[in-house]
Amino acid sequence: MTDKRTINAYTTRVADYLQIPLPPEQIEARLAFAEAVGSGHVLDLGSGPGSDSAFFMREGLTVRALDATPAFVEHARENGVDAHLGTFDDVTEVDAYEGVYASFSLLHAPRADFPRHMAAIHRALKPEGIFFLGLKLGTGEHRDDLDRYYTYYSQTEIEAELEQAGFTVDRITTGMGTGLAGSYDGFILVLAHA
Repeated sequence: MTDKRTINAYTTRVADYLQIPLPPEQIEARLAFAEAVGSGHVLDLGSGPGSDSAFFMREGLTVRALDATPAFVEHARENGVDAHLGTFDDVTEVDAYEGVYASFSLLHAPRADFPRHMAAIHRALKPEGIFFLGLKLGTGEHRDDLDRYYTYYSQTEIEAELEQAGFTVDRITTGMGTGLAGSYDGFILVLAHA
């Protein structure tokens, strides 16, 4: 994710971002991901300020966090997270992780880049590695009220993209929640494996 306007929107709202309550479905899905991985190395892709990374560390996982917003990386590092500045294109590892966690991050990637990112994540996972994907449901690509770039998908599109990249979907949860911009949006949480 290299969209400067999106990065700027997050840079000025780190404290606000940390105050957003997670919907129950997301709390449950995060725990399900940690349990499915069990032990080993995970990549928190688009890690934000590192809240999920810190949770996984408490669950005994070794976490590498990657985010394109310097202020988020700095906050995560200050809280003991192995956080790195980078974009989705910096996922170049092969067979490196037991799990990849992409919670509402890949929705900032242009639709045309999504298959490339899915393929890179699949390569980065060890065989049978666990992949969590959280996205907003909808259609099209546009900016929200905070000037963040979003790509929206239907459940059918997400399932097709995952299958094309070689993933097997284990479970799907949908729900509604309020994000940083204050809008009440539908979301989808997918747990899959390579």
